[in-house]
Amino acid sequence: MADLALPSLDLAILALLALGAFFAGLVDAVVGGGGLVQIPLLFSAFPNTSPAVIFGTNKLASVVGTSSAAYQYTRRIDIDWTLAAPAIGAAFVASWLGARSVALLPPATLRPLILFLMIVVAIYTFAKKDFGSLQRDTGHSRPRQVHLATSASAVIGFYDGFFGPGTGSFLIFAFIRLLGMDFLRASATAKLVNVATNLAAIVFFSAHGTVLWLAAGLMATANLSGAIVGSRLALRKGTAFVRRVFLLVVVVLIIKLSIDLL
Repeated sequence: MADLALPSLDLAILALLALGAFFAGLVDAVVGGGGLVQIPLLFSAFPNTSPAVIFGTNKLASVVGTSSAAYQYTRRIDIDWTLAAPAIGAAFVASWLGARSVALLPPATLRPLILFLMIVVAIYTFAKKDFGSLQRDTGHSRPRQVHLATSASAVIGFYDGFFGPGTGSFLIFAFIRLLGMDFLRASATAKLVNVATNLAAIVFFSAHGTVLWLAAGLMATANLSGAIVGSRLALRKGTAFVRRVFLLVVVVLIIKLSIDLL
């Protein structure tokens, strides 16, 4: 089983991992994107560790905070469980398959496609000033809505198990665009789906011994604290705040992916 003795690391690195995980949990609780912070930090702290181990550790560090945020949202937001439940199931299975595929194909091969999709998401959201501001009727029948929620969650769930950065943003965009949710309700539903994708990836990675348990435990504690702060901010400040943070995270992801490609 993969593991590493954390005391051998410099205290400054441990502090940076904890601080980064806190910030990742805060941002992730609002719109997703915590992997933007945690994955680069883990690669820096453990430069000789395989990508599969880094991704497994990141998932374990994230799932506690994501679960906390999901719980906070479900207490205050009316969740449409007839859409959320099948989406969660589809995302869980797809994420497990995505995690299984990490060893078959380098995740870096997806960067050009993800960059393109993120640019499209940013342009669309900036152009549509009322995008996600209110719940709207898409005109789809109920079976059609369930099909769209399940299909979108399965595709994004596979991506999350395989690579991950931007998953929350993709889920939120899909739920607003396809199902007519507002930003706050889309973020709440995305958190529930994201819990499932994280758990599925953890099941696979832990079964194959690819988790740095001590690092994950340290980061999970900090991530949880950040998630509590982030979910409370989102619930208190509402849809407009979530939209602004969403756009900020998408722009940062575009910049990060562009730098990686260059």
